[in-house]
Amino acid sequence: MLLRLSACSFALLIAVPLTAQDDVSEEGAQSEFPDSEIPSSEIIVTGRGLDPALSSGIYATTTLEREAIIASPSGRLDDVLRGVAGFQQFRRSDSRSSNPSAQGVTLRAIGGNATSRALVLLDGVPIADPFFGYIPLSAIPPETLGAIRVTRGGGSGPFGAGALAGTIELESAEPDATGPLLASGAVNDRGESELSGVLTQRLGRGFAVASGRWDRGQGFFTTPADQRVPATARAAFDSWNVALRGVAPLTDTVEVQARVAAFRDLRTLRFEGADSTSEGQEASLRIVGRGPWQFDALAYVQARDFSNIVISSTRFTPTLDQRSTPSTGVGGKFELRPPLAEGHDIRIGADYRRADGELQEEAISAFTGLVTERRRAGGATSNLGLFVEDDFQIGPLLLNGGLRADRTSITGGFFNAVSANGQPVSTLIAPDRSDWALSWRAGALVYATRRLEVRAAAYTGLRLPTLNELYRPFVVFPVVTQANAALENERLEGYEIGLDWQPVNALVLSVTAFDNKVENAIANVTIAPNLRRRENLPAITARGIEASLAAKVGAISIDGSLAWTDAEVRGEGTSLELDGNRPAQTPEFAATLTLGWQPAPGWQVAGTLRHTSAQFEDDREVDSLDSATTIDAFLAAPLVDKLSLVVRAENLTDEQIITRNQGGSIDLGVPRTFWLGLRYGF
Repeated sequence: MLLRLSACSFALLIAVPLTAQDDVSEEGAQSEFPDSEIPSSEIIVTGRGLDPALSSGIYATTTLEREAIIASPSGRLDDVLRGVAGFQQFRRSDSRSSNPSAQGVTLRAIGGNATSRALVLLDGVPIADPFFGYIPLSAIPPETLGAIRVTRGGGSGPFGAGALAGTIELESAEPDATGPLLASGAVNDRGESELSGVLTQRLGRGFAVASGRWDRGQGFFTTPADQRVPATARAAFDSWNVALRGVAPLTDTVEVQARVAAFRDLRTLRFEGADSTSEGQEASLRIVGRGPWQFDALAYVQARDFSNIVISSTRFTPTLDQRSTPSTGVGGKFELRPPLAEGHDIRIGADYRRADGELQEEAISAFTGLVTERRRAGGATSNLGLFVEDDFQIGPLLLNGGLRADRTSITGGFFNAVSANGQPVSTLIAPDRSDWALSWRAGALVYATRRLEVRAAAYTGLRLPTLNELYRPFVVFPVVTQANAALENERLEGYEIGLDWQPVNALVLSVTAFDNKVENAIANVTIAPNLRRRENLPAITARGIEASLAAKVGAISIDGSLAWTDAEVRGEGTSLELDGNRPAQTPEFAATLTLGWQPAPGWQVAGTLRHTSAQFEDDREVDSLDSATTIDAFLAAPLVDKLSLVVRAENLTDEQIITRNQGGSIDLGVPRTFWLGLRYGF
């Protein structure tokens, strides 16, 4: 119902500004796209937000261009982001073979649980699941994106709450980048397939884009051969997503952007019947003004659901049916950039986000198959932020300073469990609470020479606990993890210093040293054998170095990144035993090196070497995950017109990638995989 209503609203919103244009000539309306010339008097809309502030160069920022985004060996967004220094998912498994609720993303090795500590935006809209906080990575086709900008370090000001470890901004491709039609299809050596299409149509002075993608396959065995049983299943997946986006001018300097989308993702993990489903619908409306008084106004709504069946690892029958977890996210943002003083770039604004949801699950006897307990849990969180920020240019010196005030609230929290015959088992009514928090950031950049920039920054950040962390207990047999309705907000304090050096035109080097500390860090803390509880640790500290290298000589390019992080838990009281431990799921070192070659127009050859050091599965450093080094490859060769042959390879050396290890029970990541396909229009 929501999708139908959103689609109707979308059509009305786009139709009005398109039909209101009375300057479009008949010749312009009939012209081909994008090869024909567009009259210079026409307004060309881009579909982007406001340009990044000057201060974006002060903070450690990496930008991925479209050429790199569409050349992923796996064809998936999480694989693209792995090339950014400091990027990390909770587990090493990809978006085909992980439980969706574990797809949290973070930066700078500030780990500990499956919730995202980085704020991920698609055209300005936060896309994290309202209940769990995970990122629906399989719902975002890389071919629809034009650029990805990753800013590491705590975000205050216009980034919003949730940017604890940084911000990942996904930007849709412009019409000139996609052309009228993009289409691709591929199959791998296991018979799995992917189909994708993007249609772009000029509509008056605006444009509309319809996109869709379908991935399906039997998957690979995540269980090692010596641990398989008759009930062991492959990591099968079947996912699709569709989106419709329209952009049109309202005036010479103002454009409206609207988007509706839906996705559904089905996966099976480890055992037959261990099926999970995540799905969602969303709609957003954005108005961007690029005149002297620039502004960005945004509103959005998201509806999500998640279900999951847990299978006993001893009897191989269902023990838990998380049959539904409906949740809703609504919010908006307004940013104004007034031209108040020469040499200053001032940004003033406010943003708001509210998330509510409810868990509905049944515990099942592994012996009888009957329901033994029915559970309900949920609540709501909200955040209202007010911010002001200024960039001030003084000759070769650029200064930045910003303040943000957040009103956070956690309301309506409850957990209720009853027996099969309706008798109360456990009841919790959490008290409502709210608070104000002040965040800030400041930095400076000096253009030391024409080829050398030196920068320094300090900042704070904020993240609310998710409804999942507050109210939902879960089991990964035999370990039970309890929720904690008393969790406090996480707070980050950090500083960094770095440089960007271009000794010659063909070489760019960036290095950043940082020191970050997350106070009240939420982690899954072991409190007894096979029992964990979500707790606020006193702190997690992360100190390290991030570096990136980009070089191009003729048809050959080299892109590399590395992140070395010394991360430690600061424990006291009940968490004293964790003091000095590395946070769970946190590697000390990660590096990526890609060698590319474009011998002729349309040709693209690339090989990628990745290494991730060992990390611990748990907070007590009992179970470890070995280091992993993989090699991936990509080849695109033109055939005729805009049609190309595409060959991709994942994990060429068939390295064993351990993604989970609980007492010797192991899950594995993607094995060696070859893809063969065709694509048109890229």
